[in-house]
Amino acid sequence: MTAPKHGEGLKFARLLMVMSSLSPLLILWAVRGVEKIPDVWVWLVCGVLIIVPNLFLFARIQICKKNKETKVLTIGKAEDHREFLLVYLFATLLPFYDKLDSNRNIAATLVALLFIVYLFFHLNLHYMNIFFALFGYRVFTIEPPPPASGVSGEIPFVLLTKRTHLKADEKITAFRLSDNVFFE
Repeated sequence: MTAPKHGEGLKFARLLMVMSSLSPLLILWAVRGVEKIPDVWVWLVCGVLIIVPNLFLFARIQICKKNKETKVLTIGKAEDHREFLLVYLFATLLPFYDKLDSNRNIAATLVALLFIVYLFFHLNLHYMNIFFALFGYRVFTIEPPPPASGVSGEIPFVLLTKRTHLKADEKITAFRLSDNVFFE
């Protein structure tokens, strides 16, 4: 008998959060332009793909606060993953370094973008957003403490916070952005 699989909920919210994480790359794409496509269309498409997901993310945070969608989280082991931001930047920006001067390069870039979106979505990396870093937030992956019985039904979660460190057994009340991502 296999253990039940825990899937991350809020799929549409996660997808828009992944799309919002691609903002730096879309800004660069809009600045560089695409030789085969008029600038006005590139700017329009990139603008929509930047603004809509980020407005959704901002709205999601506001809705969480308004509805008091909070959860008390207990810190077990906390790992600061600032290095993930560098991986995120390279993963998103590298495919767009090539010049978009042919139909093949444009198609290859779009396929690379689809791979990135799929991987970020599938691997639950929807919390990787340059705007969190710009506003001083850190990303912590947190393992809940094991209960006294030694059996834990809790799964690891991600906390976006301005704190520089977290202590074991500390309790934090945070807003729920998705099933496993919380915002303080």
